[in-house]
Amino acid sequence: MSGGPTRILLADDQDDVRSGFRLVLNSQPDMTVVGEAADGATALEAARRLRPDVVLADIRMPRLDGLELTRLLAGPEADRPTRVVVVTTFDLDDYVHTALRNGACGFLLKRSGPALLIEGVRSAMAGDALISPQITVRLLGRLTAPPRPPARPTPLTDREQEIARLVARGRTNAEIGAELFITPGTAKTHLANIQAKLKVRNRVGIAAWAWETGLVAPRPQD
Repeated sequence: MSGGPTRILLADDQDDVRSGFRLVLNSQPDMTVVGEAADGATALEAARRLRPDVVLADIRMPRLDGLELTRLLAGPEADRPTRVVVVTTFDLDDYVHTALRNGACGFLLKRSGPALLIEGVRSAMAGDALISPQITVRLLGRLTAPPRPPARPTPLTDREQEIARLVARGRTNAEIGAELFITPGTAKTHLANIQAKLKVRNRVGIAAWAWETGLVAPRPQD
């Protein structure tokens, strides 16, 4: 892969959404939007022709929905796997599970804002999977069984346990940094160390570990 900017294809049936995403992403020196599509079939053709580094795909699109687009571009049968980040208004559990099962390397809510959109693209390029914190908290809120104590001493330092708690409560890297008086970059480094120690792929794995070991107690859902 070249050292140039990350090449991004936008797939969304709303013109204003694509325009907003394009402005946010093109403002980053390491990113460039190379194409747009207003429906899934056009996005599939564009992805195969342009070979972008990352496709940002909405779910509800004409002709071919984003979940099927994800499967065709990133699933196990894709001949040239492409990184796909689903960015949608709809956070239904079935959508989240299907997108990740179909090979998505991220699931973001449009309301999460530009910072998480940028972080989602960078996480995809780094081989990680970023899921909007609101979704992480809701999915893990179903772990209502009594917390189990760890079978062995925690592998995390006190500071890493603090960060794991905040991840389980849905905090972004910027919010973690603000609460602990560290930079978002330092928070990201801690997260990478935590993932390595816990042998999990992403912040969802960190949050699950925190809930399952009792580091964070389940709270009633709103």
